[in-house]
Order: sequence, then C-alpha cells, then structure tokens
Amino acid sequence: MAEAEQRQTIDGNLLAAKALAQFGVEHMFGVVGIPVTSFANRAVSLGIRFIAFHNEQSAGYAASAYGYLTHRPGVLLTVSGPGCVHGLAGLSNAMINTWPMVLISGSCDQSDVGRGDFQELDQIEAVKPFSKFSVKAKHVSEIPNAVAQVLRWSTSGRPGGCYLDIPSDLLHQTVTIAEAEKLLSAAEALFINTTPGTHASDIEKTVSLLRNAKRPLIVFGKGAAYSRAENELKKLVESTGIPFLPTPMGKGLISDTHELAATAARSLAIGKCDVAFVIGARLNWLLHFGEAPKWSKDVVFILVDISEEEIELRKKSVNVGAGLVGDAKCVLESVNKAIKDEPFCLGKSHPWVEELKKKVKDNVVRLEAQLAKDVVPFNFYTPLRIIRDAILAEGSPAPVVVSEGANTMDVGRAVLVQTEPRTRLDAGTWGTMGIGLGYCIAAAVASPERLVVAVEGDSGFGFSAMEVETLVRYQLPVVVIVFNNGGVYGGDRRSPEEIDGPHKHDPAPTSFVPGAAYHTLIEAFGGKGYLVGTPEELKSALLESFSARKPAVINVIIDPYAGSESGRLQHKN
Repeated sequence: MAEAEQRQTIDGNLLAAKALAQFGVEHMFGVVGIPVTSFANRAVSLGIRFIAFHNEQSAGYAASAYGYLTHRPGVLLTVSGPGCVHGLAGLSNAMINTWPMVLISGSCDQSDVGRGDFQELDQIEAVKPFSKFSVKAKHVSEIPNAVAQVLRWSTSGRPGGCYLDIPSDLLHQTVTIAEAEKLLSAAEALFINTTPGTHASDIEKTVSLLRNAKRPLIVFGKGAAYSRAENELKKLVESTGIPFLPTPMGKGLISDTHELAATAARSLAIGKCDVAFVIGARLNWLLHFGEAPKWSKDVVFILVDISEEEIELRKKSVNVGAGLVGDAKCVLESVNKAIKDEPFCLGKSHPWVEELKKKVKDNVVRLEAQLAKDVVPFNFYTPLRIIRDAILAEGSPAPVVVSEGANTMDVGRAVLVQTEPRTRLDAGTWGTMGIGLGYCIAAAVASPERLVVAVEGDSGFGFSAMEVETLVRYQLPVVVIVFNNGGVYGGDRRSPEEIDGPHKHDPAPTSFVPGAAYHTLIEAFGGKGYLVGTPEELKSALLESFSARKPAVINVIIDPYAGSESGRLQHKN
C-alpha cells in the first residue's frame, strides 16, 4: 500500500465494520438510528447483510436463533438507552438457551456522561444480569480488540450473550489506515478457542454403565444440535440399539420416524429407564429436574455438557454416575470409539426395546385416530395434521418449523414431525413468547435453501406481527400460519363469579377481537394472505404458499373452545 494511502484516516464507524467483517460476521440484525446508522451502512458496504427490523426485541430474538443455527455469534445492533434495553430480550434469551450472540449498542458521548445526555444509560451495568461478558471501548483504537473479545467470548466454553458498548464520540474519532491494519491484526490473534477434553476414565465408566444397564435411554437436546452431533448420535443409537428421546428442539437430530424413537412413549421411557445418557440437555424443568416421580428414584445419569459447573450442580440433586465435560460431538466420537473396541447391542427383541415400541405404537394409533377426524370448526388436531402432511411432502431439505403459542406449540410438538437436524425452533428453555417472526427471519437468513413455516397462536403472533413487513421487504421464503382462536388460550374463559366489578363489561384479559383478519396485515405490504376455515381451504393455501416460497400469512380460524389454559388440550369427541 502506498505511504500516502496509509496516512489516510478512517473513523470508528468504518473501523468497527471492518473488525466485524474481518472476524467473520456475515449478517447483522437491528434497528438503526443515532448514533449507529453510519456504522450499519459501513457494514453493508463491506459485504455484511444487515436485516433491519421494526423492533429491537424481535431483532434480538433473530440474532439469538441465528447463533444457534449457524454456530457463529448472531449480532444485534441497537441505538443507545431504550434501544439497548429493548435488545436485552434477545440477549437474555441467548444466555438462557446458551446460544452465541453479541449485542452492540451505541451510547452517549463520554464527555456528557452524568449530565442527562440524550438516551443516557449505564449500559454496561444494565446488561450485567443478561450477559457472560461485556466491554466498553473508550477510544477508537480499542474497537477492534473489543469486537474480537465479544465475538470470542460468545462462543467459548458454554455459549451465551455478550455486550459491546461503543460511545458516540468513538464512532467519529479517526485512526490512519496503517494503524487500523495493525489494530485489526493484533485483535485477530484473540481467536484461539479451546474445547475441554474428557478423561478416558470417564469414557470407560460411561460405556460400562450403558453396557450393564437393563433399561438404558439416550436423551439429547439443543446442545447436541448446536454442536452438530447428529451423525455421532445416530451411530451411537444404531450401534447399541438404545432407544432415544429428544427434547423439543433436539427433535430431528435423529428422525422422529426412527424405529428407536421413544418420543411417543416419553412418560414410560423416563419413568422406567435405569441409566439415562443425557447429551447436550440440562436437567431443568423441561426434563423434570431428573427427579421422581417423573423419573425413577434409582435412575443413574450420565451427563454430557460443555460446562463442568452444570454437571456439578446436578450432582447435588440426582445420581450422576459419570460427567463428561466437553463438546457433545467430540465426546460422542470418543464414546463411539470405545464402544467399537468392545461392541454391544440391545437387539430388537430386548424386553426394554419391545416394551417401549409397544407403548409407542399404542400411543401413535391413539393419536392418529384423533388426527383422522376432520373437525370443523377446526380444533387443533385437524389443521396440524394437514400442516404436518404438507411439510413432509416438501421432502429434503426439510422446512424449518417455528412453533410458538400455548396449545398451538404443545400439540404441534406431538403432531409435527422433524426428520432433519435444527429444523424446529420453539419457545425454548425460557418458554419465551414473542420469538416467532424473529426466529423465522433468522432461519430464512441462516438457511436460505429451506422453506420456513411458522405455526403460531394468535397471541404469540401478536408480539411480533409487524415484522411481516420485514418478510416482504427482504422477500424471505416464510409462511406464517396463525391459529386464530380469539385470544390467549381461546378468548373469554371466565367463570360467572369472575365477571363482576365496575369493568365487567370490558373484554376478558384473555380476549382479542373475534375473527381478526390477520391475513390482511401482510397484504398491506404486498404479501399474500389467506383466510381458511375448512380442510380444503387450508390444503389449497398450503400448496400455493409453499410452492411460491414467498412471504405469506395463513389465518386459520379455530374453535375458541378447543384449547385450554394449561396448554394441554381438552380431548373432545
């Protein structure tokens, strides 16, 4: 580079954008404004695709899901103060689900701190409960190193959310091009990730426990999905003949249709297994904390987790026979190697395998009998069966399903079939409502070869409904199916004694406008809307929208009395 060119200067906006681009960031999500608009524009000019949202909350959920789907940190850009606060929804979601994400927010001029500046907030303090690492750059020369730190920290060890604060004055400070190159090169050296190794004795203990178990069970979750452990999992299951149970977002790592899938016999599987090999899933509420009465009081757990602290925590409440610290894919490679040296297999006629298969068959027959009925006005089963069949008809690559809502998500988990890894996104560990459209956009950006199908309750849809304009603006292949039952759980469920007081004539706290025309919302922006109330109408809308691979909303009218507050359906004949 010529000496004169090296003496030219660049500002903090371009330096920050260069750091992101050089360190591998390909997409950003966010809402721009003072002081970060130029930063976003510079990033785009360097080849980073910026997806602009209407609301930082949805953009944050997109960034968190993008981190999970791509195994790289999702980046959210916001303005200062309230923009940063809105972004905490996505950052906290990433932390709870242990997905890599970076929130970058502008902040007020450093010389004006404490004087009541525009959107002033101590953002480093605000993000502390929701991030694993945070840093504030205090001079333009610190920007490359700060960017590298948050990107590296978000993926190292247990993934999670990180925060970078860039004061507005830094974005206008300058450095020479020569200085910038030195700063970027020095920062790049930070990207050295190490994965903890697993002791050979722990592998031997694991194999011994599995070999000697009478009723072993393999349980895996989204941690295994994040680590891309699907091939190793399938090899483990098929070489040992051990039945498996995925958590909701683990579905698809091994196809739901596999003969050893125990999902349809979940209660029996976890209630009677004597050894549970839990891979990339925490023993939290989703797995009943590993405790009786859902689990046998005598069950022995083998835990695989990237975090030693997580394993030590569970040792306080359950019997952990072995704890394997490390990346799920790497750990399973070692386990499979040890089993290959001394193979064992339960076999199809093993009493435990036969018992589970019988229970699976009985429960599937019962569910299919329920699904076979065409119920109009729609309950939840009829439209979900039609949606399931339409999704399966797409073949491979399978669509990504985004599931959100109470009854809609709960029933969908049982009815919808996942055949490929990372094709189910739902409310996750935190049970977060409002993730729907953000997750859809993340999936469409991260996996452009896949159709994205959202199956949403009308309440869940309402959190982020305005982002249908974002779908249209970027022409993303997303079909949003709204189960419209008139409110949270299904509208007005009050008992007579609850309808009292001076405001008793107001709509119930759970009620929405009956028959809301959600499909017309996307039509206002040039997308395609469908209103359906019969099986034929739904099949036609799905066929047309799936074939078009264009933004669409299908408004499915559901009987408001078909669901229940618990999220478990009332079974009606």
